Order: sequence, then C-alpha cells, then structure tokens
Amino acid sequence: MAELKKMVVTTTIFIVTVLIMPLNSATLHVPTCRSYCGNITVDYPFALQHGCGHPGFRDLLFCINDVLMFHISSGSYRVLDIDYAYRSLTLHDPHLSTCNSIVLGRRGNGFSVEPWRSPYISASPNNVFMLLGCSAVSPLFQLLFFQGFADRHLPCRNVSGMGCEEYYDCPAWDWIGRSKIGSKFGSGPPECCAVSFEAIKTINLTKLQCEGYSSAYTLAPLRVDGPHEWSYGIRVTYSVQGGDEFCRACEATGGTCGYSDVDDHKDDGVKQLCMCGGSNSTSNCESGGSPSSRGPWSALNILAGFMVCALAWMTSHKN
Repeated sequence: MAELKKMVVTTTIFIVTVLIMPLNSATLHVPTCRSYCGNITVDYPFALQHGCGHPGFRDLLFCINDVLMFHISSGSYRVLDIDYAYRSLTLHDPHLSTCNSIVLGRRGNGFSVEPWRSPYISASPNNVFMLLGCSAVSPLFQLLFFQGFADRHLPCRNVSGMGCEEYYDCPAWDWIGRSKIGSKFGSGPPECCAVSFEAIKTINLTKLQCEGYSSAYTLAPLRVDGPHEWSYGIRVTYSVQGGDEFCRACEATGGTCGYSDVDDHKDDGVKQLCMCGGSNSTSNCESGGSPSSRGPWSALNILAGFMVCALAWMTSHKN
C-alpha cells in the first residue's frame, strides 16, 4: 500500500511538471526585444534585435556605444530623433554641408535605399537636397537616361520654400570663394542645384558627379528667417505596409511583435510573428502558438519532469 502511494505521488509530480509548467512559461512572457538606445526609444516597427519589429525594417537600426545608427545602401547615419506620431526619423551625415561649413570631395553619403526598402522608407517631401559642384556632364543637366528618366531635364528648383538662391547667403560660401560660374549670366552649370528626392529617387554623389551636398527640411507650419535658421539633416518618413493592426492585436494579448527569419533580402517568405513566451503565433497570443515553436519548450519540460520524478523516487526509497 505504501509503495502504491509513493507511485501515485511520483506520477502526480511528473504530470504537474510536464503539463502545467509549459502553460505558466507561456503566460509569464518576458519580452526579449530591446526598446532603447541612449535616450532614444526604439519601438515598433523598428527594433535592435534580429527577429523583432516589422520585417520591412530589419537590419536597419544598430545601437553602438549608446548611439543609434541607421544603415542603408548609401551608408550609415546617426539617428537624432524618431517621431512616432508623424512616422519620421531625423538623420545626421557628418559630411553634410550646412550654412557654416561646405564639405566637398564626395565625402558625403547622400541618400539611397535598397529597392526592396523603398516602400517602407523614403526622404520626406519637405526635404530639399542641394547638390554642390556638379559636373557639366552630370545627369542633372544632360538629356540622359538616369534612374528611369529618359530624355528628361531635371531642373533645379526650390523645395518647400528652400533653395540655392537662399543657400548662397550662408557664410560658408565666403570660405570657399564662390565664383560667378552658373549665375544668371554665366555659361556653366550652377554651383548649387536644389532638387526634391521624388525627382531623382536617389542622392548618389558619384553617379550624379557632384562634389558635395546639403540637406535641409521644414516642419510646417514653422517659418524661419533665412538659411542660417534652417534645420540641416535628412528627414525620413516611414510606412508600415498593410498597417500595424497585426502588432496591435499581438501586444494587446501580451505578445511582442516580430518576424520569422526566412529570407534576408526579400519579403517573399518573411512572415510577421507574435512572440508569446514559449511559443510563436501568426496572429496573437490567444490563438495558440505553432507546434514547431513549442517543441524546445516541451522537450525541456519533459526532461525536467523525469528529473523531478527520479528525485522523488530516490527520496521515497530512503525511508
């Protein structure tokens, strides 16, 4: 009778360990996605860890010594701000020309994104790019095929009330000794050509054959008095394709928004996942996780169950 009682107790401990522990581990979900870098909050759709956030923004942000960096095909930029309300970021290129300093020698990054990222991120329509020291044979001034524009002249113009005529008033031009080439009465290309990002879709100094660039943006309805008060930097807007309903449903049930690691270069096959502790779901944490994601947790708890049973059995046989 005593042996039967010990067997019942041991079996009960095993069942509780194997069946109850997985439920508790899934319920007590501890998010593993880091949410800050320095004083900047990194939230959905962005993330700092692979598998977190939205797949369209994967491998985009990196935290290096508490400095948040934004990396695309044209280079790396420091992130000064993420505005989740207006879905935008402010980037800094150390070789960007400003009102007080003009940087030549094609040292600036410009701004160019991978084609697969273009539906997700783009330079803001309120951002003006002022290209400096461009060659007379630059695609900006020639009737050449460039970035899908054939037999089309891309004129220099003001963007959101900002342009080269105002930029010429900056003290930085006094340091480089601006000439009259490209002026109204000159015969060569202008030393500065202001364009919108939509006009050429990429700012590549090498392809455009320009020596440098400046970038400024406006935050309407703010009006400033002259180029010395412009906000210099690259303002980038972002868009979550298909909306963020998936993530809201996931977080409402205690999950963390992420994605499956299927393809590092295309969206084909990359799916959003709701991480729910011991399991992942393709909808939310109340719908149940995928069996494949529960496998490691089940094996771990079965092993723990056997260990507890063995300990209970050895303890009972000592008496």
